[in-house]
Amino acid sequence: MIEGPRDSERRAVEALRLGMDLGLTHIDTAEMYGNGRAEKLTGEAIAGRRDEVFLVSKVLPSNASYEGTLRACERSLARLGTDHLDLYLLHWEGSYPLADTMRAMERLIDQGQIRFAGVSNFDVPQVKAAQAALRHHKLAANQVLYHLRNRGIEHKLIPYCQERQIAVVAYSPFGHEALPRLDSPAGRVLTEVAQRNGRTVRQVILNFLTRFPDVFTIPKASQPEHTRENAGGSGWTLSPEEIAALDRAFPAPNRDAPLGML
Repeated sequence: MIEGPRDSERRAVEALRLGMDLGLTHIDTAEMYGNGRAEKLTGEAIAGRRDEVFLVSKVLPSNASYEGTLRACERSLARLGTDHLDLYLLHWEGSYPLADTMRAMERLIDQGQIRFAGVSNFDVPQVKAAQAALRHHKLAANQVLYHLRNRGIEHKLIPYCQERQIAVVAYSPFGHEALPRLDSPAGRVLTEVAQRNGRTVRQVILNFLTRFPDVFTIPKASQPEHTRENAGGSGWTLSPEEIAALDRAFPAPNRDAPLGML
């Protein structure tokens, strides 16, 4: 979410443009963020560079009737200053029938207004329902909460999506609040791994969370320095021993856990 005071918005636009320069081309926004303000700022950032980015937005559940989804997409496209989205997501499941929302998504694909359809904050049964509701197109992605202290999706959701080539897009990869305390036992493991690789703790976290195929993170970057740091989370590999150490420090549940959501 990049909306706010104008000076903050200016820095956020600069951060997005720097991200494109650094090869961070997946840009995620939603009609909900700032009541569309984030989409307008994203449009400002990508002006003249639309072909360089993979652009994602989301429809609110309260707008996700069949006709409402079509209208919401039109509004998002206008705010973003583009004629198409690369991926359009249902932000979370609401009261409108999922079949109606997915039918609208398929129409948007057929009309060229979106390239792919997906969902957000869906657990396995909901993903199955969304897949079943799509008659002519494939469900492309599921965007969910995923960080070191919320690894429940590794139990069933990630394996299910991997088997069906559904991308898992992890939001809030650094958690709800602050990073783990670096003077805690788990925090010291993070610090040691970071020092060994010449990386920051945040870069280690991003690298660990994306160790599975087809799992991506979308860390927030409202400042250019955040963007530079995020870019350093890829392009290198944690050793099996380091992955095992992090796994012990931040253990995943070995049973079903409720899907987290912000």
